[in-house]
Formats: sequence, structure tokens, C-alpha cells
Amino acid sequence: MAGNIQAIKGTKDTLPSESYKSQYIEQAALDTAKAYGFHEMRTPVFEYTELFDRSVGETTDVVQKEMYTFNDKGDRSITLRPEGTAGAVRAFLEHGLFNEPLPQKVCYLTSCYRYEKPQAGRLREFHQFGIECFGAASPLADAEVIALANSYFTYLGLEEYTLEINSIGCPECRKKYQEALKAYFEEKKGDLCETCLSRLERNPMRILDCKSPVCSKIAENAPVVLDYICDDCRDHFEKLQKYLDAMNIAYTINAQIVRGLDYYTRTVFEFVSQHEKTKGLVLCGGGRYDGLVEELGGAALPACGLAIGLERLLMAMEESGVQFPEAPKCNLSIVTAGENAVLKAVELSADLRAQGYSVNVDTVGRSIKAQMKYANKIGSEFTVVIGDNELESNVAQLKCMEDGSQTEVSLAEFTEGFERAYMNRAVAAFSNADFSNLTQVDINNLLK
Repeated sequence: MAGNIQAIKGTKDTLPSESYKSQYIEQAALDTAKAYGFHEMRTPVFEYTELFDRSVGETTDVVQKEMYTFNDKGDRSITLRPEGTAGAVRAFLEHGLFNEPLPQKVCYLTSCYRYEKPQAGRLREFHQFGIECFGAASPLADAEVIALANSYFTYLGLEEYTLEINSIGCPECRKKYQEALKAYFEEKKGDLCETCLSRLERNPMRILDCKSPVCSKIAENAPVVLDYICDDCRDHFEKLQKYLDAMNIAYTINAQIVRGLDYYTRTVFEFVSQHEKTKGLVLCGGGRYDGLVEELGGAALPACGLAIGLERLLMAMEESGVQFPEAPKCNLSIVTAGENAVLKAVELSADLRAQGYSVNVDTVGRSIKAQMKYANKIGSEFTVVIGDNELESNVAQLKCMEDGSQTEVSLAEFTEGFERAYMNRAVAAFSNADFSNLTQVDINNLLK
């Protein structure tokens, strides 16, 4: 007998018992983006390979080693997206969003695919929350992108992280830096890995992003990009710092940050976890990419953005003990005895679901005892038993599962009766709640 088929290495199933956490952080991301004026965009999971060759960069690890690329039935080279920005820029150009009022501010929740070694917080299929701001050259746009990420993490209750910023300059001032890097690494090329040897001629900055321990050690003493940026880029970077200071957002300057994608210019940044269990984990990365729109066929247009790996974020939240909202509960289980009771349950459940309540009705023909046991297992807040007696008297007993109290409810006006009982329990819970240690997450849930 053939064995069971399992999930592919580097992928992960999110089960119903955990999916509410993902839903929570995804909705929080969209809510935060909305507060900053960003609106959702959705793009295809696969694109022509050329899009990523031209945007991400042929010398990057992503393009050289990590992309899922194949020829389709039309013999066209297709790639599963390894990141979200390139597709967003392609859609921006294809649909003429540059003709709309600028800046255009878009966000997305998307799956991405990279053939990497699976490890904690790093999967081959992962999910990103990303934002892109098209048409704003000011360092204030950079600051707002950073502020959005900071607001998002604060909203979720994360505390132990740092913001690291850098400037990698514009293409013009970076030429001198590239020359200095090349000269430095030429003296060390006997110790460089094979991939970095090829980068030495084409793009020595990519050596700074190499994950090889030997190459990383060599890169520690490499020339620093901030020593080579032009006056305009320096002014941009200094203004960014002033805006962050005005926003009371703490940061450190890390001259080693270059980011792993070739399209970045000027500002680059990372939010890095400092919690003891996830120390060094990059929660968010982004920056400015003023040349990418033009590179992909559009007119010269400034842009900046960020991406947050949601699996990493979720892991960091769990490891640091961040409080999540409770998993959604079933509001009511209708326990039935007999076909006529089932028909009544179907009628009542339709009315209640139309009012926004979650209602469970037995669909497998269990006994009353088994139905009650199931209702308890799925965390039903209320139960009601409907049998011949209840149908005849047109009255049933609504039971609160938390305290065992019962309320007599008319079947003819069941929706109204259930709503009263539900609200009374909510008011009682609110009155008896201890708000002394209330978190932001708690407040947000109360206000929904």
C-alpha cells in the first residue's frame, strides 16, 4: 500500500487551530496600511522570469540560486514570485497608475517562493506583507514607510526590536564605492566562495550580502558605503534621520546593511528582533528604489517600500509571549432530537447566521449526549436543545456554557431572545473584567 503524501519540504500547513493568528496579523497589517493611506493590490503568483532578472538583479542570491523557474507549455520562462515589489511595479506600469494622482500608495499580502535551506522563520513558501509608495522622492516618504512598520509592530505588541538604517547612495556616487570594494576584495579573492568570485567583476556589493561565514568575515573590514555617498544622498540620509527623530522612532546606523536585492538606492533599513529567543532575526526590510520603475520600462519615478515576512513575525510574537486575541468561538450549538427538530434548527440557524452569529447544527445524526459533547469541544458559548417537547410548547432553554445558567426563549422569537441573552452575558463579562493590565490588543478587540 502506498504511503501518505506529505507536504513538500520548506512548506507549512496552517491548521484551523492556528489560522486565526495569521488572520489577525494580516488584518492588522491592512488596517495599519489603511491608516497611512495605502490600499491593497493583488498580483499573479507567477511572472515572466525576465521581470525578476531585470529588477531583483542577476547577481543576487535570489536570482542565481533561489528562484523557482520553469518553462510553461508555450515554452515561456516563468518564475514563481520570490518577492512582491517587482510584480507591484509591473502592475503599476501595465495599468497606467502613473497617470493617477501621485504618490500612488499600494500594499499587498502575498505568497513568495525561494529555494532556500528551510530553518526557523525561513520557508520555501512564505508570506509577505508589503507596501510600495510610487512617486515621492522626499526622505519623508522613507520615514513614513518606516513609521508604518513601527506602528504595525507596536499595534501587535512587539517590543524587543531595533531599527537599523543605512544609505547605499545613488548609482552615480556608488561607482566610486564599487571601485573601492573591488580593490579590497581583489586582495582577498583567494578566500572568496565561487559565487562571490563571479560577483567581484559584475557587482562587488553583492559580496557584502553573502551568507558564507568566510565571505561574511572578510566583508567586516570592507570599505563603508557612507564614506562614498554624494552630497545629495548624504543630505537625503540626514533629513531621514531628522524625520525619524521628530517621530520619536529610535534607530541606529548600520553601514553594513545593503539588502539582498539590486534595485535599492539611497535608504535601506531593517527591523531586527532583540528578544533572546529570536535575536538577530530580521522582521522587516525595505528602502528606496528610485531606478526600478525606469528599469522596467516606465519613466523615471522615485519609489520606496518595505516587506515583512509574516511567518517570521508570527514566530517572533510567539517566542516573545505577545498576547493574541482569543480564537473565534462558536456562538451557539443547536442540539436536535428528531427530524422536525432538525428542520427547526435549520430555520433558526439561517436567521442567526444572517445576523452575523456563528451557529453549529448537527449534520451526522449524533445522539443528544454526543451533540452536547461536541458543542463543548468546539467551545460553543451557548447551547439549546430542541426536541418534540420544545416544538410543542414553542419554548426552549438556552444554556450559557460558561456558567451553566439557563434562559427560557420562545422559538417563535428565538433570534431576538438569543441576542438578548448574548448581550446580557457580554455586559456581565465587561462589568466583571479586570482592566488593570489591559493591553493594546485587548483594547482593540473590545472596540471592534
